[in-house]
Amino acid sequence: MENRFINKKKVHSFQSKDAFLSFINSKKVILIALNAEKLNKEDEELDSIINKNVGYPDGVGAVLALKRKGLQTIKIAGAEFWLDIIKKFSESKSFYLIGSSEEVIKKTVVKLKDDFPNVNIVGYRNGYLKSGDDKVLIQEFKEKNPDVVFVAMGSPKQELLMNDFIKQHPALYMGLGGSFDVYSGLKKRAPRVFIKLGLEWLYRLLKEPTRLNRQANLLKFGWKILINKI
Repeated sequence: MENRFINKKKVHSFQSKDAFLSFINSKKVILIALNAEKLNKEDEELDSIINKNVGYPDGVGAVLALKRKGLQTIKIAGAEFWLDIIKKFSESKSFYLIGSSEEVIKKTVVKLKDDFPNVNIVGYRNGYLKSGDDKVLIQEFKEKNPDVVFVAMGSPKQELLMNDFIKQHPALYMGLGGSFDVYSGLKKRAPRVFIKLGLEWLYRLLKEPTRLNRQANLLKFGWKILINKI
């Protein structure tokens, strides 16, 4: 496993999902998905969190940037990889889930128990945290001692929250954005052909035209790669 700095952010490269799973087996860090939008963003606090933890290429832009830096890597889709983590460690690690609505998180937990009968989910809650809820969660972490904590609240909110959590309860943390919504069936992910061609961003744009300004970051980042300004 190697890494390179792209726009002041350390990005790790992996040859396979198995290599990534082996790498994180005993790690107590935050896994942070990095795509063109996040890599193009200027945020010193977020950059600091990324560089202290494990940023991985979750997007064609990140993959192309790493290859431009001389590293071979595959895209690791966080929307799939969190399930690979559960599959790999369902009998050896315990899990805690935070995110989305009460309905979605409950559906997610039920589906996980159906898909992975041996999974040890020690706790879960929705992502609508009120003042003081973070302290309640930290206390629960200390009591239930989860090995892996998934936080699906969108970026950079989830990264900032996980950065606070890991100081109080060392564990493997992973930010998941809207992955619970997809897994529970509330939202659909891009068809496989879009994913295979690296056009998942286009599918999202077609489904949600309001994402136009966000997706413009992909073009800006692509231009930086072409002129070697990353």
